[in-house]
Amino acid sequence: MRAALIATLLLAGSASAADVLSPQLAAAFEKKIVLVRTQSETKAAKERPTSFTQAETNSYLKFKAGDLIPVGLTQPEITMLGNGRIAGKAIVDLDVVRQKQSKGGWLDPTSYLTGKLLVTARGRVITQNGQGRVEVESADVSGISIPMSFLNQMVNFFTRTADNPGGSTLNDTFELPANIRRIDVQPARFVVFQ
Repeated sequence: MRAALIATLLLAGSASAADVLSPQLAAAFEKKIVLVRTQSETKAAKERPTSFTQAETNSYLKFKAGDLIPVGLTQPEITMLGNGRIAGKAIVDLDVVRQKQSKGGWLDPTSYLTGKLLVTARGRVITQNGQGRVEVESADVSGISIPMSFLNQMVNFFTRTADNPGGSTLNDTFELPANIRRIDVQPARFVVFQ
């Protein structure tokens, strides 16, 4: 789950100017997560959809997701473009990535970029049969296009956990949690189907 969240965050556009973020919307997102988890414990005769708005998602990221977001990654926002496409942004402390991962050779892109910089990307979230993957279309750091290998290095760094010490990559397929069969990304919202 953390790997999917980090990959999505690093598919980091910006939230719609119309999105007003609030603790109340964050609480609504959290209630829907509880509903999805509860629904996963019972079988249903047909698919059960649960819809999350972009404003709820970004409110949750801003007000409630602190423990899920690793050190060195701040101010994440996700824009749901529709047809499975998403964009987003986050401030990434590249010094944290470089200090804890890189050997700093002259071919290492983290040797040249330092400090807290805006990372943005666009891509698609593809899900079916309880599995998902992310296809990145473009990525940049502070407006400068970066190779996918650099974005992959950041994803790998930020997805390392005690359960997954090797981290994940952009090409990894991940299991959707809570018996979610698929996720439909629509403009300004996504729907999970169980």
